[in-house]
Amino acid sequence: MLTRRHLRVKVMQCIYSLSLASGGSLEKQQEFLNRSIGQTYTLYLLLLALFRELYQAAANRSEKATSNYLKMGPGDKGNPTRLSQNKILQQIWQNPELTEALKKRKLKQWYLNEEYIKIVLSELLESDLYSAYAQTPESYEADREFLVQAFREIIAPNEKVYEFLEDEEITWVDDLPLINTHLLKQLRKVKPESPHNFFLPPLLKNQEDITFATELLNKTLLNGAELAAEIEGQTPNWDKDRIAEIDAILLKMAIAELLYFPSIPERVSINEYLEIAKEYSTPKSSIFINGVLDKLTKDYQTTGRLKKTGRGLL
Repeated sequence: MLTRRHLRVKVMQCIYSLSLASGGSLEKQQEFLNRSIGQTYTLYLLLLALFRELYQAAANRSEKATSNYLKMGPGDKGNPTRLSQNKILQQIWQNPELTEALKKRKLKQWYLNEEYIKIVLSELLESDLYSAYAQTPESYEADREFLVQAFREIIAPNEKVYEFLEDEEITWVDDLPLINTHLLKQLRKVKPESPHNFFLPPLLKNQEDITFATELLNKTLLNGAELAAEIEGQTPNWDKDRIAEIDAILLKMAIAELLYFPSIPERVSINEYLEIAKEYSTPKSSIFINGVLDKLTKDYQTTGRLKKTGRGLL
């Protein structure tokens, strides 16, 4: 689920938070990093929990159907019957492993803030998308296609849900695009025979990823003065205060990868940090960072300081 780029972003966030705080320690930043990584999975589970609560709310409305509901046609807006019969939602609701994961992490946010469920459910039931879906012949494929479109067009863009998640955990703002994309992929791939753990994929591909993130954080912080000197050597006409804080952090991280991570090709490191700079720093940051790293790479190659082995990983 989490890629090396996302891990680099989380390391950047840790170092940036340390630059803003006084009295921070390496141990605290390691804890922050581990928590941030773990919270990404919590966000994923919370969005699955949103589907569960939507299903339960629709089912409850159907069970308490009044004579007014009974007079409504299956395609009439506001009729929750078809949603309560959605087979993918039923799979998510009945998944014992998901239930246990939510229970273990004590994720009751939607239960305690049911107004958000009501808002999303109302938007779903009143949408043209739902009206069209409610009139289609029942099938697993139709249920799946509706849920994919509903998540992409109604649930994921919902501003109230976004604001709620932002208030819950500030780092989730950066995680949401990743988690939304991954969840859409899961919804597109789910089948009636999918095992219970289908919706509970591993957060990281392997232990090497968490080791990479931890070492990147440690080496960047512990060698901060040396890395800063490397930057100054390539920017003699620049005042330190003129270099954006994020740019300085990204440069230190990139240089740390060039010097201390022999298995990662230099071009991979440079490209990754250029892409991160485009998203998190100023419009011209990627050009500046590319210029500095290009000079440093050539210098390291000439002096024999650049020692790379293996294909490396993104």
